[in-house]
Amino acid sequence: MRITTSGYLAQTPHPVKLGSALTHPHITTDYSEALLEFITPPFPDAGATLSFLDDIHRFVYHMLPENELLLATSMPIGFNRDEDIPIARYGTSNVGRMKHIYRVGLAHRYGRAMQAIAGLHFNFSLADSLWPVLRQVFQLQIDSKALKARLYFSLIRNLHRYGWLLLYLFGASPAVNGRFLECRGGIPTGFVELSADTYGMPHATSLRMSDIGYKNETQAGLHISLNSLEEYVASLCHAIETPHPPYEAIGVKVEDEYRQLNTNILQIENEYYSPVRPKQIAESCEKPTLALKRRGVRYVEVRALDINPFEPLGIDRHQIHFLEAFLVFCLLHDSPPITPAENRTIHANLLATAQRGRDPRLTLIMENRSIPLNLWATRILEAMEPLCRLLDASLPLSVYQEARQQQWEKLQNPDTTPSAQVIKEMKEHGESFDQFALRLSKAHASHFRSRTLEPERLNWFKSLARKSIEEQRRIEAKDSLTFDQFLHHYLSQTCQAA
Repeated sequence: MRITTSGYLAQTPHPVKLGSALTHPHITTDYSEALLEFITPPFPDAGATLSFLDDIHRFVYHMLPENELLLATSMPIGFNRDEDIPIARYGTSNVGRMKHIYRVGLAHRYGRAMQAIAGLHFNFSLADSLWPVLRQVFQLQIDSKALKARLYFSLIRNLHRYGWLLLYLFGASPAVNGRFLECRGGIPTGFVELSADTYGMPHATSLRMSDIGYKNETQAGLHISLNSLEEYVASLCHAIETPHPPYEAIGVKVEDEYRQLNTNILQIENEYYSPVRPKQIAESCEKPTLALKRRGVRYVEVRALDINPFEPLGIDRHQIHFLEAFLVFCLLHDSPPITPAENRTIHANLLATAQRGRDPRLTLIMENRSIPLNLWATRILEAMEPLCRLLDASLPLSVYQEARQQQWEKLQNPDTTPSAQVIKEMKEHGESFDQFALRLSKAHASHFRSRTLEPERLNWFKSLARKSIEEQRRIEAKDSLTFDQFLHHYLSQTCQAA
């Protein structure tokens, strides 16, 4: 999130120098005009990913005005009301208008404050050369599309089962300011005042993943099946094609102004909030569900990760290596279908860890039995040990074993987790959450502004920005349909179209 050096949410438009938020391949916006989204290309190793992400940050800071910073935390600061959060705009093209109206719909349905939360999305896929080996290991005589779908959904189910571990290890949002809570309906039960205008739960890990974060009553009752690609697509299609009376009350187009794209449970697939999603690259104006149905799963997108406020990039090499090993573990481990009862348990475990993950007395439910979080986490990390040794076998350094060991230490001492460190720093500095967030944001800004890009690299990013603006203009110039016609055509795509 772009904020000012005074700690207020930036009200300026997306900087033209960064290029078009609609078409730039690496720098765009999420929900808000002030909420930047950085996208790295796929790389085979963590070092290249972090290097590219570092270059993006350095370029952005080169282009931002001196009085603007990037917020170091997932939970937002700098606004008093929902209306203070500017909704992202993407130009006058039909596709640009649809992206904006979708966000207007989110504001009507859930409020803007929830959408101002930031996080990390970790996209992961296996090397093509590994799939023939996995076919033999699992003895699956099916085509490539079916094989990938079968195993990626095994991964996804287990990440749901064990995803609470990521909140414990990497959660970094144990506190929020009071104004955010007011926008979300007030101070919830169980929250305590940690410092001036700062609230949280004493043992929280990731309030971003709790009821005050990306949660809502409508989706709480929504069951999207993870038991196969076919069931996933069918249940998601049902949600994006089924009207919802409370959303019908909002209206779609009122006095020539769109309030939302439609009145269905989900306007589009992206509205479904989930810790992990199966993904396929959609073609122009193709619905994501149809892309999945037609071409299968290309990669998975892990969405349960907070920004680490102590890292200038929000993530480090150890975390990436652990995530890689953890996802491979989830894929290889036994992964039976998820029943409705287990689905309720999964959500309860995730919420309990988000709110009370560092409580030494916390127990979770594993196979209908109560188990201490620390004991279950220990068993998972022990089971990952031979896998990490195998992943390190062909490398000069034991990077996966080191990453696992670093997480092991967090189990032995919860005070070393990022969420505990946030609370500790606020106490030591006598800070509110806003003051803590602003202090780290300024430190990160100095880190990037002191390291200018090489001229050749800087010119490459400038060229990308110019080309993205030209591409947006081409898209706007070639629109032949009215927006009403375009939207009708897009929404008329059904699962039966594949």
